[in-house]
Amino acid sequence: MVVAAAALLLGGGGLAAVATTALAGNSEPDTASGHQHTVTATTVSCPDVGDRLRRVPRSARLQVSKGLAALDRQVATAYEKMTNGDGSDALTRLKQQRSKTIGTMADAIARDAKRPTYLLAMSGCKIKSTGEQQTADTRSGSGYGTKSTNDGWGQDQQQNQTQGGDQSRQGQQQDPQQGQQAPGGPGGPSPDDFADITTVQPNAGEPPFAAPKGNGASTGTFTSECGRNEDGHFNSDNVIVTPGVSNGAHHTHDYVGNKATDAFSDDRKLAASDTTCTNGDLSTYYWPVLRKLDGTSEHKPGAGHDGNNGSVLTPASATIQFRGSQSGAVRAMPQGLRIITGDAKAFTNGTANANASWSCTGFEDRQLKDKYPLCPQGSQVVRTFAFQNCWDGRSTDSANHRTHVTFSDRNGLCPQGFTAIPQLVERVTYDVPQGQSFAVDSFPEQLHKPVTDHGDFINVMPQDLMNKAVDCINRGQQCT
Repeated sequence: MVVAAAALLLGGGGLAAVATTALAGNSEPDTASGHQHTVTATTVSCPDVGDRLRRVPRSARLQVSKGLAALDRQVATAYEKMTNGDGSDALTRLKQQRSKTIGTMADAIARDAKRPTYLLAMSGCKIKSTGEQQTADTRSGSGYGTKSTNDGWGQDQQQNQTQGGDQSRQGQQQDPQQGQQAPGGPGGPSPDDFADITTVQPNAGEPPFAAPKGNGASTGTFTSECGRNEDGHFNSDNVIVTPGVSNGAHHTHDYVGNKATDAFSDDRKLAASDTTCTNGDLSTYYWPVLRKLDGTSEHKPGAGHDGNNGSVLTPASATIQFRGSQSGAVRAMPQGLRIITGDAKAFTNGTANANASWSCTGFEDRQLKDKYPLCPQGSQVVRTFAFQNCWDGRSTDSANHRTHVTFSDRNGLCPQGFTAIPQLVERVTYDVPQGQSFAVDSFPEQLHKPVTDHGDFINVMPQDLMNKAVDCINRGQQCT
């Protein structure tokens, strides 16, 4: 019976059940005898094809973008099947789908570049344990609302929606005292994902938001005042990773700065847009929304349709600042430079690129990467995104959106072949209800883990404004 239960749910994402206290000959927990099913929470882990890309010719970029979006949809669909108890062949079917999609991507690349045969070995997925346990009565339903079964790629996700937004509320645990969704359900987050900030030992020295200091450092700062997304600029696109594809992120982003940013924005469209920044900065700044787990659900892409339930929290503040280098002067960023910090799939990919951090006001010498902070009364939740500050001097982007930029060492020195640029640091604060009451949007199989937090940036500063920022930073001034 245990084996059968596990086999039923091993699939492309979500929670696999392994009964640990079930009675022999009885498929139901015997609550009268004090026996109860417990399950080990798991999710799916697939090789990150996008992260392994090294060269994508211009002629193949749209097809590769659609392929990456299709791979994410396939995992999401398998996740839904598993959590709805229909995942007996989910891993096998997922591998078949991924093989076809990756092969088509490789064919597109091979028309104008060397065929990336190394990608073809990345179709298989496995089950990853979260290290958490749940009782059987807390895992019925996934809180994941999509009914997409598209095995192909390049189609608009919205074409696959079904009616019935109430489906995305199934399985949520409700706090009878506050009416909020309690963490620990199959869609995440887990109670283990939270930590009382007052019990965390100081680990960061000065807050990450502090500018460089010391002899030789470029100690100035340049701040763009771009608001808190009071106008409600939201979408679930991913213009850097999956341009040209609607709902490429499967989670909703907050945007400040450029008002035209969506999946179909190119450099020309962004340069012609208006901005929320008071100094004329046209750059695009965005990050996943934070939601209050209040039991509400909006059945649309990036929200309940993709397992992201709860009311969106508007930041209390959002500070956009560029700072200098510990080792010396910085040079101007090129127009169109794209940078991603953090990793939206860090829970399954590992933490090598998990650069975002969490804290509380008044406690910012204590930074958390894999926990949400529980802040004292009157203290706000803080998200900090420190972006890569070394550029290869040639490319505004790279095939995996990472290798054209990197971080300096602690002395501000860039690796050979890289040069120092102004470091973007974003600090976003929130007023949240007390307790385990909030979570960041994520891909469904990432289970709303705080380690998946990330930020995205496209430089569209007018050149004279970028020159002003660089001069200000290098002169040790504070400018806006």
